[in-house]
Amino acid sequence: MSVFLWVIVPYLSLAIFVVGHFWRYRYDKFGWTTRSSQLYEDRLLRIGSPLFHFGMLGVVMGHVIGLVIPKLWTDALGISPEVYHFIALAGGIPAGIAALAGLAILVYRRRTTGPVFSATTVNDKVMYFFLALVMILGIWNTIAGSLLNLGGHYDYREGVSVWWRSIFTFMPQPDLMAQAPIGFQLHALTAMILFAMWPFTRLVHVFSAPIGYLTRPYIVYRSADQRSGYGTGTHAPRRGWDRPELQRKR
Repeated sequence: MSVFLWVIVPYLSLAIFVVGHFWRYRYDKFGWTTRSSQLYEDRLLRIGSPLFHFGMLGVVMGHVIGLVIPKLWTDALGISPEVYHFIALAGGIPAGIAALAGLAILVYRRRTTGPVFSATTVNDKVMYFFLALVMILGIWNTIAGSLLNLGGHYDYREGVSVWWRSIFTFMPQPDLMAQAPIGFQLHALTAMILFAMWPFTRLVHVFSAPIGYLTRPYIVYRSADQRSGYGTGTHAPRRGWDRPELQRKR
C-alpha cells in the first residue's frame, strides 16, 4: 500500500498531468479557456478573483521554497530553523487564508448568480471541491502543526519535501510519506487527484497567462484624420467609407 500510494499514484498523476495537457492543447485549443463569466456579474468577481489569484501566488511560492529548496541550503545561508519557521508562518497563513477567502467568494458568486450557475458544469463543481479541500488541508497542517503543535512536532522539510524531490529524481522514498502525519498524507493525495484533473478543467488557463504583455511594444493609436491626411487639407471627412475610386483620385 505504501508503494502504491507514494510511488505509483504520484507517477500516474504526473503522467496524466503532462500527457493530458498535451492532448488538450493538441485537440481542444478552442476549449483552452477560463470560460469567463464576467459579463454576467463583476461586483463579486472584482473582489474574489484578486484575492484568490494573488493568494495562490503566495501559496505557490511558499510550496516552491518548502519543497524544492533543501533544508541544507537554507542552513548554509545562515537561516536558522526558527527564522525559516517564522517566515513560513508570516507569509503562508495570510496567503492561504486570502486564497481560500477568494475561492469562497467565487463559489458563492457562481452559486447565487443565475447565469453563472447555469454555465457551471459538473466538472467545475468537482474541481472546486478538490481545490478547496487541498487548500483547507494545507492551512490546517500549517496551523495544527506549527501553531497548535497538535500531534507533536513534525518537520515536513525532512519528510514530505525529501519524498517529493525523490519522485523527480526517480529514486522514490515512500517510507518518508508513510511516516508523515495523516494531515500531510491527505493533503498530498488530494493534491495528486487535483493535478490529474487539471488538464481537463478550466485550470489550464494557468499556462495561458498573458506574460507577453510585459515585453510587447507599445500600441500607438492614431486618429482616422491623421492616418488619411484629411486633417491637413480642406476636405472635411465624412462618416463611413469613401468609394474606392474616389480614394484613388485623391
